[in-house]
Amino acid sequence: MIKIILADDHVVFRQSLSFMLSRNTNAQIIAEASNGRELINILENLDESKEPDVILMDIDMPEIDGIEATKLALKKNPNLKILTLSMFGDEKYYHLMIDAGVRGFVLKNADKAELEAAIKEVAEGGSWFSNDLLRRVIVSFNKQSKADNLLTKRETEVIKLICDGLTGEQIAKKLSLSFDTIRKHRSNLLSKTESTNTAALVMYAIKNKLVAV
Repeated sequence: MIKIILADDHVVFRQSLSFMLSRNTNAQIIAEASNGRELINILENLDESKEPDVILMDIDMPEIDGIEATKLALKKNPNLKILTLSMFGDEKYYHLMIDAGVRGFVLKNADKAELEAAIKEVAEGGSWFSNDLLRRVIVSFNKQSKADNLLTKRETEVIKLICDGLTGEQIAKKLSLSFDTIRKHRSNLLSKTESTNTAALVMYAIKNKLVAV
């Protein structure tokens, strides 16, 4: 059972989303917040056994917005997995949300299947980016030079496979390398690209045209 906290200031949307997810036997809404301050209060008063597997986080909320709420939540518990609820037009906030530590973005008007897939992927430690959002992100980027001079050939291979959603073990098997070697490459990628997590690596790869969407 995936335990979820939903943070969004639009009551009708929040209730509709809660109802939709409640019909999924593998998901459970354990709390709802109408703004970032409420979310932090919920997290501060939750029993450890009831900590969420995923937080669905709106960006534009009163009192404390999604960017600051993400920072505060992860400061309290770095292991929290946060998935951003996004609308078209939010592209300017994507880097701020990723820098804050979110695991990806899903559109608010996504269908039930995509939303459930995104939640499952993030709950399992992965990242999620709706294809429609990625296309808009690419359009919003200024022309960038490729990162060929920054990354080695092997690092480029690894980051492409990370973008394909492969785990460290899967990448190691595909490239016939040890898991420790892949872990070292990932650490080097995070350092070289100044990324904080896998989601940031994906955005870096897209921005620098290392992968096609």
